Amino acid sequence: MDQTNERKKMPAEAVDLYSQFIHGDIARRDFLDGLKRFAVGGLTVGAMVEALMPNYALGQQVRKDDERIKVSYETVPSPDGNGYIRGYFARPFSQDTRTATPTKLPGVIVIHENRGLNPHTEDVARRFALENFMAFAPDALSSVGGYPGDDFKGGELFGKIDGAKRTQDFVAAARWLKGRADCNGKIAATGFCFGGGLSNTLAGILGPDLAAAAPFYGTPTKAEEVPKIKAAILIHHGGLDKALAGGYPAQEAELKKNKIKYEGHIYPDSVHGFFNDATPERYNKVTAQQAWTRTIEWFNQNTREA
Repeated sequence: MDQTNERKKMPAEAVDLYSQFIHGDIARRDFLDGLKRFAVGGLTVGAMVEALMPNYALGQQVRKDDERIKVSYETVPSPDGNGYIRGYFARPFSQDTRTATPTKLPGVIVIHENRGLNPHTEDVARRFALENFMAFAPDALSSVGGYPGDDFKGGELFGKIDGAKRTQDFVAAARWLKGRADCNGKIAATGFCFGGGLSNTLAGILGPDLAAAAPFYGTPTKAEEVPKIKAAILIHHGGLDKALAGGYPAQEAELKKNKIKYEGHIYPDSVHGFFNDATPERYNKVTAQQAWTRTIEWFNQNTREA
């Protein structure tokens, strides 16, 4: 299927309605009622909903049983958060059978959107494993039963979790990853929407314990926390994501003022969620690949020995 042509058939306003709905800004009824305005020319509300909602099979790039990687679910204590956080751990399969000690690798915390640890985020963790990182994708919904298998229900659960405790869960996850015996002691953070914002937040909280961050369409670090950042920051925004992209100059000014290593990229013809290939109406294959290549290069530069 030519996703670019398919995307042209879907009005941009309908894609924006989906973003508002999935981020909790409008109710499901308002989302469906809003789509009715665009139900013309054979484009029914049902067809639009089907096209806009995630298709995780379509977005899978790395099989769950790929023999090149090892995956598991791990539970991390979080005494300052909700008690614990569970997540998906992926690392390259070690071919060295002569020793019980695997090669030490840099780690990446992969942070989901505001619906919990869905299959897309797990797939991104596997992609990092194939790039020779160990990746840990925590589930913010751990304390309420975990990702329920449905993004809408996941979003409802997400809204019930205390925000401060949720942040501490991810701090605990990051420190657990950094402290693993098979980690080289350097970790990075990346994430999408909520996860992008939290990547920025972790950069302020963790200071020298975070080597790099690559937030995708995330809210910036609070100005008062920016001086604490020691990580190298790589920022990704879609050019059509007006609210967040429009805030980038102020974020850049704070990073410059505090002499923090950074790069920022505003991708043309790209909406909020442009990296997510499980939502083809938002996905931009060209700019998603550009952002991924830049992220891997950035993490390689800042988490590995020269």
